[in-house]
Amino acid sequence: MQQCFIGIDVGTQGVRASLVTETGEVLGEASRQFILTAGSRMEQSPNDWWNNTLEVMDELGAIWQARHDAYQVVAIGVDSTSGTVIPVDHANRPLHPAIMYSDLRSMDVGRKVKALAERHVSDGYTGFNASSGLSKMVWFIENYPEKAAKIHKWIHAADYITGMLSGRFDVTDYTNALKSGYDVARFKWPDYLTAELPLQRGWFQEVVPSGTPIGKLCEEWAARWRMPHVQVVAGMTDGCASQVASGAVKPGYWNTTIGTTLVIKGVTEKAVHDPDGRLYSHRHPDGYWMPGGASNTGADWVMTDFGTDLQQLNEIAANLIPTGLLAWPLKQAGERFPFIAPQAKGFMPESASPAQRFAACMEGVAYIERLAYELIEQLSGERPAAVYTAGGGSNSDVWLTIRSNVLHLPIYKCKEASGAVGAAIAAASKAHFTSIAEAADRMTAIERSIEPDPELAKVYELNYHRFVDELKKRKYI
Repeated sequence: MQQCFIGIDVGTQGVRASLVTETGEVLGEASRQFILTAGSRMEQSPNDWWNNTLEVMDELGAIWQARHDAYQVVAIGVDSTSGTVIPVDHANRPLHPAIMYSDLRSMDVGRKVKALAERHVSDGYTGFNASSGLSKMVWFIENYPEKAAKIHKWIHAADYITGMLSGRFDVTDYTNALKSGYDVARFKWPDYLTAELPLQRGWFQEVVPSGTPIGKLCEEWAARWRMPHVQVVAGMTDGCASQVASGAVKPGYWNTTIGTTLVIKGVTEKAVHDPDGRLYSHRHPDGYWMPGGASNTGADWVMTDFGTDLQQLNEIAANLIPTGLLAWPLKQAGERFPFIAPQAKGFMPESASPAQRFAACMEGVAYIERLAYELIEQLSGERPAAVYTAGGGSNSDVWLTIRSNVLHLPIYKCKEASGAVGAAIAAASKAHFTSIAEAADRMTAIERSIEPDPELAKVYELNYHRFVDELKKRKYI
């Protein structure tokens, strides 16, 4: 009988869950979209999350029941948005809707918290802003003092679902606790959080590695889904779950996800501290470090500038690379990673044909990606060994070829790289395997791999330095 695991991804727009075997086969998936309002970017109802979670779990339960003679469900893991927090009372009921990571009302508080952290933290995370849980906690205390008096715990989005599944609301994980102020190097909540902020030590949760079993599935849900012996594990942020699903979980392994933005996350032996705040490090469940950063450059230009019918453009672009053209398809003002330049604007070879511009834009994103990896190597002293990739931008073989040759690294396209699959792998990491690395080895697969071509890489080496010179000329770096 094969062991299998359930991963639940609670995103901004809905819930998705996957039933995954110990060998990485996805036996079933279910999803629900939230009914969003104008205020959903600021606050959402945890009870709505839970009701939708029950529905997707009912679906997965039915899928498993049809095959229960061949598979046994062992554990459930949850991932959700980083920086979303909820105050709960002694009965673990929300005192207020979840304050979403995208809520900007704590912007001014975030500046004060960041300045305070910089005075007290010399080698850890200090990048607090409006999207950080810590900033939102302080803002809430200042604005809702009558509710603050009833707080029993502050919990994170993933914690609410794991709590409803297991009855344990007092435990969180390294990745969620980071932006709430937890010191992942020293494994403690720093004194300044309660000495200089209006917070109480009793409000903070116990912090454990993602994937740590924290309790059994509550009897009510175990009976409902006929899963009597299932463990519930500590959760994970959505970005880290996607990284785990990509397979990039060992030192030297990195993941680039090209969606609306370009997000890079990897694994290093040592903590990476960036005094300029361009990237920051989560704590790896196996004890390593997971540094990463997010660029404003991504793949948003593809649909905006070229629509959705891209097959012909890709075919033409394959015969145009390297183009020798310089393009940077930044669609908004300013860049934050791999360099900070609020004044930065994208540029384009306007006289080029649509296919040439399309190819040149793919090259421009690859150049930004290489700049990011050079920054990471400079700060960490560790050279990336391979890049795993996910997101819509990884679906183009031409783009994969460009990136591999610009980076001088092999690029591996993941088969399943969703947050829900990553949460399932985290659930398996300690409930069945010995580590997140072993679980990812067994449960992830490479759809295709691209190796750099020496001659093509030589040309891209020259063009990359021309691109960097252009950024310098414009005073962006």
